[in-house]
Amino acid sequence: MSTPSLSLPGGTWTLGDLTVTRFGYGAMQLAGPWVMGPPADREGALAVLREAAVDLGITHIDTSDAYGPRVTNELIREALHPYPESLHIVTKVGATRDEQGGWPTARRPEDLRRQVHDNLKSLRLDVLDLVNLRLGNAEGPQPGSLAEAFETLVELQQQGLIRHLGVSNATEEQVTEAQSIAPIVCVQNMYNLAHRHDDKLIDRLATEGVAYVPFFPLGGFTPLQSSALSAVAARLKATPMSVALAWLLQRSPNILLIPGTSSTAHLRENIAGAGLSLSHEDLTELDDIGR
Repeated sequence: MSTPSLSLPGGTWTLGDLTVTRFGYGAMQLAGPWVMGPPADREGALAVLREAAVDLGITHIDTSDAYGPRVTNELIREALHPYPESLHIVTKVGATRDEQGGWPTARRPEDLRRQVHDNLKSLRLDVLDLVNLRLGNAEGPQPGSLAEAFETLVELQQQGLIRHLGVSNATEEQVTEAQSIAPIVCVQNMYNLAHRHDDKLIDRLATEGVAYVPFFPLGGFTPLQSSALSAVAARLKATPMSVALAWLLQRSPNILLIPGTSSTAHLRENIAGAGLSLSHEDLTELDDIGR
């Protein structure tokens, strides 16, 4: 792997025995509109992956065989296989796609086994580094036991097909239930400046050495909240997205970022922006958004 040409902010984190850069990359946006079908610019998508994992030294790529479906995994394989030893690909199971572009749940044991094997095949891997069990639905986390589904993934882990496990779109109770069955190394939930419902969970996971991976880092803002974020961004001569990413990195050391983009220029902008140093005044003003 070449020497990174742009310093990645945040340092590294250890997922079980896997060391990853805290600034990672989410591949979902490489698929076509509404995460369906191929990208309009296939060569551009491949270039983004090579820029991320080879030129910039990102070692954490988040994907799913449901994206496209199969599109992002096939792009990752084409761009990066054989994979650098330091690169770790995180995928998720528990939902699939329908012809209308919906995300129906698929958490029966036979569904999960098929999805794990589909991810192995499309990524051309013998073992998946980390698999997140996606819970809830498109509306968000939903209460209920995850035991049958999670135990199915534990069985696949015991068979040597999965190294580490995590949960996504989960309630705190489901996180606790998963941990009572087998160790997890990450939780992937919606969280940002405006949606702070997981604050206590993030702090708890930090003490336990478990990563927290937020998605939708700018989702769900009201105009008033956006104005507050924009004010801080203007003072720092930065974009709102840059400030939001920098705030997440400074929020807790166990937070890992996976912003997605289909542009190499935007990827570099995200990295530079996430490296902003926010002052106590900045952090106080931003904290008020979520309250």
